[in-house]
Amino acid sequence: MITMVDWARAQFALTAIYHWLFVPLTLGLGVIIAIMETIYYRTRDERWLATTKFWMTLFGVNFAIGVATGIILEFEFGTNWSNYSWFVGDIFGAPLAVEGILAFFMESTFIAVMFFGWKKVSPRFHLLSTWLTALGASLSALWILVANAWMQYPTGCEFNAATMRNEMTDFWAVALSPMAVTKVLHTVTSAWALGAAFVIGVSAWLLLKGRNVEHAWRSIKVGAWFGLVGIIVTSITGDTSAVTVTKYQPMKLAAMEGLYRGSTGQSIVAFGIMNPDKEVDNDEDPFLFDISLPYGLSLLAHHDPNAFVAGINDIIDGRSIDSNGDTVNNVSYAERIERGKAVRAMIARHNEATQAGDSALVDSLSRAINADFKYFGYGYLDKPEDAVPNVPLTFYTFHIMVTIGGYLVLFMALWVLLTWKPRLLSERGPLLKRLWYLLAIITVPLTYICSAAGWIVAEVGRQPWTIQDLMPNHVAVSDLSASYVQTTFWIFAVVFTALLIADVGIIMSQISRKSLTDLEKSND
Repeated sequence: MITMVDWARAQFALTAIYHWLFVPLTLGLGVIIAIMETIYYRTRDERWLATTKFWMTLFGVNFAIGVATGIILEFEFGTNWSNYSWFVGDIFGAPLAVEGILAFFMESTFIAVMFFGWKKVSPRFHLLSTWLTALGASLSALWILVANAWMQYPTGCEFNAATMRNEMTDFWAVALSPMAVTKVLHTVTSAWALGAAFVIGVSAWLLLKGRNVEHAWRSIKVGAWFGLVGIIVTSITGDTSAVTVTKYQPMKLAAMEGLYRGSTGQSIVAFGIMNPDKEVDNDEDPFLFDISLPYGLSLLAHHDPNAFVAGINDIIDGRSIDSNGDTVNNVSYAERIERGKAVRAMIARHNEATQAGDSALVDSLSRAINADFKYFGYGYLDKPEDAVPNVPLTFYTFHIMVTIGGYLVLFMALWVLLTWKPRLLSERGPLLKRLWYLLAIITVPLTYICSAAGWIVAEVGRQPWTIQDLMPNHVAVSDLSASYVQTTFWIFAVVFTALLIADVGIIMSQISRKSLTDLEKSND
């Protein structure tokens, strides 16, 4: 089973990684195209129409391949994670159903008008179709992110011992949970920043080649302002996300900072190299080298420089410190495991009592199960250390995300300044301009790395849970042979790689082929 779990996780990770190469660009580029077409609609300047069509072509290629990988990702819930799907299908399936019925149909319908409706519908309706396509893509992301947020913080549901399933009790508690709100805002606005970085990077390549200069600067003007708004909102929502994670996933926060023993006024590690010999049960120093900022983590997690932030060992031991400085003993992980096993035993007795028709015992057990059901998932763990995620991977990816995110704020701000005062660059000489354009091109993969790092933090940081505190990975998988998943893993790896190569090849071909004359001819 362990081999099956590892291969199922690997296959899902593979599909998600490839899918996420296309999704953020779709979200960001869709809004940028809508803004460009709005400018054309207001000015009737044919040059803006040519620019809009250029980016629309790249959007279409990316959108098509993103849909293909996304459909496979949803199928994997039923094939490889059927226990999970059965256990919480009523809850997890609801936002996905809304996404399919409302958002996906919206974007699929209006994208046809957006691409093929030029001169077949009125300019106003075409503009509306473009905005609805962008809105549909964002709504699609919204409902998928709501489903993911529920896995991070399960709420709005209740366990039914008679059916052995979790059932939704409050749809809006699921849709509007603090985890869902922060995740949607943070993820969508980070996609805006990625789309903007892509536009700026491609435009910088055109400037570097001395081609389509006016087209490139028009694109940069939109991309820079849009990207600056996106990365600023991403930073703000990132702060909100840290507070939310502190409250609902303290183990993830501790792993993000490599914190094993917390304190009041906890510092934050700005840069550090983790000690590979550090384990939960030894006294090794967590870091070989680190640079820390005093009070930083307390401010990030609680917005209070003197607040206590729990480390990994504190959480395992159930230790905390209240606002008065007194030590508080919460439920330790060892106790959670015992209470989780007790819940599992009560569920078995509940089943027996149901079959025997003992309604009084069924009612009594139902109350006892509901009282401690929050510890249910711990009953499948062997020891407290099993609930600790991969600390080095979570730590490094978190700091990569934050570092690149900080760089992107400066990068977008400088491009906004250059669109306002282009002489600041033109007067610095050809070498500096060339280096600046090269930096803009390099920023595109850096932004992708930042986006991927954020998802690694979100998903690796909550391990070993498929559903936080309720279902570990080894319980969620299907009863399949490892060889079956291995086979499909390699098939998907080959197919997805081929799709990625095709996507990059088509995009590069379009960028290289489209001269300004070609763009103007495309309006006919």
